[in-house]
Amino acid sequence: MKKKMKRAASLLLALVLALALAACSSGETQTEAGTEGAGTQGQTGEQSGGDETQGGDILYKIGVSQLTEHPALDASYEGFVAALADAGYVDGENITIDYNNAQGDAATCTTIAEKLVNGQCDLILAIATPAAQAAAATTDEIPILGTAITDYEVAGLVESSEVPGGNVSGGSDMNPVEDQIDLLTQLLPEAQTVAVMYCSSEDNSIVQAGLAEEALEAKGLEWVEYTVSDSTMIQSVAESMIGKVDAVYIPTDNLLAEGMAAVSMVTNENNLPCIVGEAGMVENGGLATYGLDYYDLGYKTGEMAVQVLEGADISTMPITYIPVEECTLTVNTTAAEQLGITIPEDILSQAEVVE
Repeated sequence: MKKKMKRAASLLLALVLALALAACSSGETQTEAGTEGAGTQGQTGEQSGGDETQGGDILYKIGVSQLTEHPALDASYEGFVAALADAGYVDGENITIDYNNAQGDAATCTTIAEKLVNGQCDLILAIATPAAQAAAATTDEIPILGTAITDYEVAGLVESSEVPGGNVSGGSDMNPVEDQIDLLTQLLPEAQTVAVMYCSSEDNSIVQAGLAEEALEAKGLEWVEYTVSDSTMIQSVAESMIGKVDAVYIPTDNLLAEGMAAVSMVTNENNLPCIVGEAGMVENGGLATYGLDYYDLGYKTGEMAVQVLEGADISTMPITYIPVEECTLTVNTTAAEQLGITIPEDILSQAEVVE
């Protein structure tokens, strides 16, 4: 009898243990399912501030739309990525960056913007005015940070530079145009008539051209506008300036920055010096500039991105500018030699030299 009771007790204990194990197994399965469910929901791109991975890290998706390839815009992107990394947001680790380049085509900017919006990015970086305009026309919900954009108000991107009021803010590449014209008169004191060359379809270029023309008038100099609308016009328009002007001023124009080598090939061979808007254009044959560092501009925009990702209200974030005192003097001594120009020592001693 005792053996039977002992055997029954053993069977009862085994049954209790089996039921307990089954309950634990069921709880683990529900927890895993819950985690997978949360991860899947995040990957659908709901604007909830990022996707949560199974490791517990927050994964933000940042879409990038860059208008075209040239040193200034490339440097802006590099600075942006560096600022994110310095703040602990590293591509491929806890963020993903979807980089796209429109290769200078405005229609492609729209296609890229639609792709990034449909991909439900947490933030969009738009490099250059047409890229930002396309993104802003596509979404009024996803935060958009611009960089290498001269005037956000003129471009119709914000209500005001101090209080943007919508989903767009960013960094401005407004150059010290008046200082650049001062540089022109120092290097070329005998110049009387200056060509102002720019792309007529770029808002940022139109703004800077107007400022340059005002500065030239204040110096008592005459100016003539020479505009292009696509890259096929650059060489012919450059050739049309020969013998009619004493110098050329080109602002931070994306089309002409990309085609600066074509401009300088004509102008330098015909003793027509070019004062330009940024250092990359000096590297491609321009004589000199006093301008901002686009890497620094991109970095400052990246710092703004960190604030947005961490909860800042983009509608109240003012446009960021590079102070004049942080701008850099850059001189191309090879171009100067080809043009027969002697750079004054007081200017050369302060400049970054491109050979």
